[in-house]
Amino acid sequence: MIEDTATRHHQNFLQVIHSYYQLTKPRIIPLLLMTTAGSMWIASGGKVNPVLLLVTVCGGTFAAASAQTINCIYDRDIDDQMERTRHRPLVSGRVQPSHALIFAIALACLSFILLAVFVNLLSALLTMSGIVFYVGVYTHLLKRHNPANIVIGGAAGGIPALVGWAAVTDSLSWAAWLLFAIVFLWTPPHFWALALMIRDDYAKVGVPMLPVVAGNVAATRQIWVYSLLLIPSTFLLFYPLHVTGVVYTCIAIILGAFFIKKAWALLYNPDDKQLARSLFLYSIFYMMLLCAAMVIDSLPLTHQLTRDILDFVLDFVF
Repeated sequence: MIEDTATRHHQNFLQVIHSYYQLTKPRIIPLLLMTTAGSMWIASGGKVNPVLLLVTVCGGTFAAASAQTINCIYDRDIDDQMERTRHRPLVSGRVQPSHALIFAIALACLSFILLAVFVNLLSALLTMSGIVFYVGVYTHLLKRHNPANIVIGGAAGGIPALVGWAAVTDSLSWAAWLLFAIVFLWTPPHFWALALMIRDDYAKVGVPMLPVVAGNVAATRQIWVYSLLLIPSTFLLFYPLHVTGVVYTCIAIILGAFFIKKAWALLYNPDDKQLARSLFLYSIFYMMLLCAAMVIDSLPLTHQLTRDILDFVLDFVF
């Protein structure tokens, strides 16, 4: 009966592909890959091997898709009760859980082989640790049981930055761990803003997101605290680590100022879902542009232009 229901949902093979594609939550993956790319560009001094970049990004994509698919399998009972998720392939019967699990395992194996063979073992192991942490620690142990789920779970989101650095250098430096920390600190404001928007859905299924268990006021205070920790941490790449330059720092200051402004507005209007939505959407925009700034700043052309402008200013002044 279940198989018949699934079959009725698919008119052709393209629809089958689309259903499996939806299992991977594809809107989340590009943001993870941006942190990987930003890390790779910094680690390589703006001279990333394009083949290495392509292989690393593909490996990261397969790993993230695997983790998200397993998350869909695990959460299909509560997804059925939430308006935002009730149309996902497993809930609607378009894909069977056993088939989804095979798909997820295949993706994880493909990711590991690709990275271990064509990049290095460290990047492959880090990628697998990301899957294990996201599925085992966040999805299984924390998400339904602890309001600190997003805080601790943010470590999974920071692993792609480590993978990017390891792919280039086959090691992990202080700069790599700082990139990890930036994503880790960014995650709570990002997800708690979303939780403020759909608080009722989380409450209905018993997921103890912070706004549900502690209220909107406490949640917005925590968003404010993590925002104050996040923004200064982004400047540490410039000083004392000296892995980014003036261009990145100027962009980080501007982006950070808007982040703080939005978090401040939400702090004083904790029940305003439009402000929560504004911060949530901006947080995505923020991380993407911050990573883009890392790439731009690391380019040799940027370094040359910065030196030329500095020389011009010095000659003009002196």
